[in-house]
Amino acid sequence: MNGKKEPMMDGRQFHVRVRGVMVLLAAVLVGFLWVLYDLQYVHGAEYLEQSRRKIAKTETVEASRGQILDRYGRVLVGNRASYNVSLDTSFMGEDRNTVLLRLLDICREESVTWSDTLPVSRSAPYVFTAEGAYGNLRKYAEKMKWDGLVPTAEELEALQSAESPALPSAERLLAKLRETYQVDPALSDGEARDLVGVLYELALRSREITWSSYVFAQDVEMAFIVKVKEASLSGVSIDTTTVREYNTSYAAHLLGRVGLMDSDEWNNIYQALDYPYNASVGKDGMEQAFESYLHGVPGKRAIETNDQGKVVSADDNWKIDERTGEPQAPQPGCNVISTLDIKLQEAVERALADGVGALKSEDTQGAAAVVIDVNDGGVLASASYPTYDLSTFLQNYTELANDPLNPLFNRATQGVYPPGSTFKMVTAIAGLQEGVITPTDEILDTGRYTYYKDYQPQCWYYRQYGRTHGKENVSEAIRDSCNIFFYDVGRRLGISLLDEYAQKFGLGEYTGIEVYESKGHVAGPGYTESLGQKWYDGNTLPAAIGQENNQFTPIQLANYVATLANGGTHYSAHLLKEVKSSDFSQVVYQYEPEVLNELDLDPENLEAVTRGMLMVTQPGGSAYSYGFNTLDIQVAAKTGSAQVSSATESNAVFVCFAPYEDPEIALAIVVEKGGSGSTLSSIAVEILDYYFSSGSGMETVEGENTLLR
Repeated sequence: MNGKKEPMMDGRQFHVRVRGVMVLLAAVLVGFLWVLYDLQYVHGAEYLEQSRRKIAKTETVEASRGQILDRYGRVLVGNRASYNVSLDTSFMGEDRNTVLLRLLDICREESVTWSDTLPVSRSAPYVFTAEGAYGNLRKYAEKMKWDGLVPTAEELEALQSAESPALPSAERLLAKLRETYQVDPALSDGEARDLVGVLYELALRSREITWSSYVFAQDVEMAFIVKVKEASLSGVSIDTTTVREYNTSYAAHLLGRVGLMDSDEWNNIYQALDYPYNASVGKDGMEQAFESYLHGVPGKRAIETNDQGKVVSADDNWKIDERTGEPQAPQPGCNVISTLDIKLQEAVERALADGVGALKSEDTQGAAAVVIDVNDGGVLASASYPTYDLSTFLQNYTELANDPLNPLFNRATQGVYPPGSTFKMVTAIAGLQEGVITPTDEILDTGRYTYYKDYQPQCWYYRQYGRTHGKENVSEAIRDSCNIFFYDVGRRLGISLLDEYAQKFGLGEYTGIEVYESKGHVAGPGYTESLGQKWYDGNTLPAAIGQENNQFTPIQLANYVATLANGGTHYSAHLLKEVKSSDFSQVVYQYEPEVLNELDLDPENLEAVTRGMLMVTQPGGSAYSYGFNTLDIQVAAKTGSAQVSSATESNAVFVCFAPYEDPEIALAIVVEKGGSGSTLSSIAVEILDYYFSSGSGMETVEGENTLLR
């Protein structure tokens, strides 16, 4: 009996299931019909209007910036893809503050830093800060007719010491900004401060206080982008761009940085060059010096956006330039080949840091070293200590800026120092060329120079050991650094001739290097009188041994020694070797060595001076025991020390060129308050040993060297 009922039961269950599926399909179909009805009839007109509200715009497409390479084709600075966040409040409408608050929340969630130049502290207690663009704030306050809300320079200085009710208050300014921007009173002080900072940045552009576009955040991560997209924030766009990628942590002071131009740069430089006002430009170093080669030409294309600022269509064809008839596609920047040898640069920075750390002086603050090609003035390496890493510059800026050792300062090209005894070759050459002495003339070291009755300086040897050098010719005087010899030669020459020869060697003059440099100055009546002091004939004596008011940069010292080494041809120092097209197929520019002047040096006179420098590194010389006996080449050198104050160690200076018989490079090292120049010899030996033994400049760079040929 049970066997007969089972088929009937199965049939009913089958029909029930079929009816269930049909009901489900009917429900889905009804749902689709309702969505279509809602789209076409309920909200059809609204959506149609939105689809028609398209805004045609011309979009600037940034050109890829050129690379910076070393002399052997190693890429030092390149590019990588990046994403920036930009804002357009015209698409935000009445929801502006709500949109921005949500955006700021996402920034905090993802630890994204946004641009905020309002010079008010970001957290309570709110005070005016030393950072930020006060000029922009004052211009904005003037346009808004806000009298008494922004401090003057004098008031700002007073505010740093004590807040006074009579002076402008950051709290009052924030309150005014909250009122002006209609910030919800219910917001916390911290949230309100962040919001008004963003609104202030936007207001600067709307009132033409600054011409730079407001890039809200740069180089954001994908997690941040996803959250912004999910939030569908009107007027917030994510733009694809490129940022500089550093393939080395060395040569920071030379390579330089890229950043958005400020209003002064736009008005004074780049507007005339037809740059878009939101362009990134070189701020310092080679990035700034070679901006015209590296920048490239941005392109333009037509796009359409909806009323929320979202791109709805883009023209694949580039806009046609009406003047030339050519498509306005972006043209990548050219590639700059520098004179640097990055491997040597690394060795110099390492030797300088290790050497300074090993010095016994506790007063040492900083140092610099420069290596120059004696045959054309090309800078092979230039190191400033302490240094920094360009890849982390923005994150570490506050710490770097507040560091008392000032790592951002390029001591190699901007620091000026007394040369000490390294100046004595100038006095020697001048004396020989002018016939004051001959290579064989001897002068007796009496320990004290007694020509003047009221000023009788001592030789360092007599002061330290109570003995004299006896009779010495010019080569021996350079070896022993005999002050008495050079006092006498300097006095007989006179300060005018001494200064003339110093300037012929490029001392106290710009070297011509493309990055920012100090000029320094030679000691003499003109400079002394500019300080409101009187020059006496006796001042020539310390000037002749590199003291008095002689102040030179390390790169000037290196170039001066290079001029000695090559026989008297004074080249302009330079970092540019050549420029190649973006695909490396063409040479756009080839640097030709620039001769600034020629010193017509008598070979016998030159040999007498350089022989004295060679004797410094030979047995009996002051530098011999510091490692020059271990080198396979002969080196001509001179040590020096210059007193800074009676309470601290002297600055230590060392210069040399090598090889002696066939010079290739000149080297100058300065260590602030480093003591005796002889102690720098070990640093020089390490640099020279690397250059000549390791073959830093001769190794093959696989995969990159072919780019230069």
